[in-house]
Amino acid sequence: MTYDEMNYDVVIVGAGPAGLSAAIRLKQLSSNITVCIIEKGSEVGSHILSGAILEPYSLNNLIPNWKELDSPVKTKVKNEAFLYLTKNSYFKIPQLALPKDMKNHNNYIISLGNLCKWLGGYAENLGVDIFTGFTAKDIIYDKNEKVLGVITGEKGVSKNGEKSSVYEPPIALKATQTFFAEGCRGSLGKKLIKKYNLYQKNNFQTYAIGIKELWHIEDDILQEGNVLHTIGWPLNRNAYGGSFIYKLSKNIASIGFVVGLDYKNTYLSPYEEFQKFKSHPKISKFLEAGKRISYGARALNEGGFQSLPKLSFPGGVMLGCEAGTLNVLKIKGTHNAISSGILAADAYFENLNKKIYHDELKNYPIKFKKSSIYKELYKVRNVRPGFKYGLFAGLCNTFIDQKILRGNAPWTLVHSKKDNNSLSNKERSKNIIYPKADNKITFDRLTSLAFSGTNHKENQPCHLIIKDKSVPIKKNLELYDSPETRYCPANVYEIVNDENNNSMLQINFQNCLHCKTCDIKDPSQNIDWVPPEGGDGPNYSGM
Repeated sequence: MTYDEMNYDVVIVGAGPAGLSAAIRLKQLSSNITVCIIEKGSEVGSHILSGAILEPYSLNNLIPNWKELDSPVKTKVKNEAFLYLTKNSYFKIPQLALPKDMKNHNNYIISLGNLCKWLGGYAENLGVDIFTGFTAKDIIYDKNEKVLGVITGEKGVSKNGEKSSVYEPPIALKATQTFFAEGCRGSLGKKLIKKYNLYQKNNFQTYAIGIKELWHIEDDILQEGNVLHTIGWPLNRNAYGGSFIYKLSKNIASIGFVVGLDYKNTYLSPYEEFQKFKSHPKISKFLEAGKRISYGARALNEGGFQSLPKLSFPGGVMLGCEAGTLNVLKIKGTHNAISSGILAADAYFENLNKKIYHDELKNYPIKFKKSSIYKELYKVRNVRPGFKYGLFAGLCNTFIDQKILRGNAPWTLVHSKKDNNSLSNKERSKNIIYPKADNKITFDRLTSLAFSGTNHKENQPCHLIIKDKSVPIKKNLELYDSPETRYCPANVYEIVNDENNNSMLQINFQNCLHCKTCDIKDPSQNIDWVPPEGGDGPNYSGM
């Protein structure tokens, strides 16, 4: 096919903190550098979901006077506690026992979606072109396998593949360098990793799913600036994970639950574990007089240092969570995402200034290895893999590794297996009966979905590709009792009977939150998540 073309110096895929920071930095270095960002959400921030607590030093480096501007970064952490929950009680873990990376002095509680929206406006004022509602569907290569840019997705194609009356053809966005900042488990990032063998040392990424709600909670119940983290119940020894409650403003709190996707029990449901967590007496007392106002979910990288891919390749680089720069001990990635964007922009400008026109920005990985990101991830490299031996072994390992050895252990633990290979079959898994939702504090998935703003045009091709149509029944149902019906936080997957009473997988793609958990956890890697029509999906507000 031939495409209409738009040419830039740099094309950036994804308007998250990494992509926006790279664009801003490029324009700060030279207003003559032409930059565009392509974003699949209907607006900047609409597909952004994170806890979130921000370490401000990276924002200081990017926009030193941000405090003087009308930024959404306002709520400083005032008090924090870390609890170990039992079924009906808890005990507080002393601050002295916690590693430094788990403390939040001088950090800010933020809505990452609001921060990205603000950064998007800042970037546009500098001359960055931001195209929202457009997906980056595929990658353009030259004859030497160098990335030349990306092709946007078609719009107005029916589920039968026919072009409708509102059809819009793809556009080729070409550049000297393409920065990939799609976030965790990027659809193009997967292709790049495979094509260029970016996991050269046979390492791989590990993941978790984060499920989050916003609640209206008054300040007399939970004060602004308060931070609460928990481990233990309800997961206990069943899976790696924990919770967070952040009081964002006088009447808004972020409440979330994270479950490592290396869990074994096929009957475990991360969504139901979150609902169960909210019923704990310590937690429910915050929610009883409150009101839920928003809901969403997103996969996040947990592999850390051992899971970093090669960051550059001919014609492009990977930034932020596309590369896996989240610090699992800090439960933070925004500061590293911003810093990675700055590093990539600096590398591009350095080559431009020196009139170096190599296909690959090889100075970007060099800068990365000298950066605070690399040092930070190296220091905590042994924390997450230590939990493969169980909760208490993981806690002991973390204490020794961080408090005694201070991240300088003479060994590096490895991740044992990919998340899709960790699931036990139904004979080896204990069935879990979850309580029925009370619709006050706990809710079923379809009720929650209504609070995500999710919308997909129903007469479009399904964006959840089943590679082998026989696998969902012959393998997933028979061996694992259809785990996709439990790990999906949006009721996308259902087992139904056809007219002959045969079991079949029904995909309610219009429910999809774009969390990409199915792409990660499916035992056979038989589900391929690809972007739907641009602008579709969740429409998060303040998440």
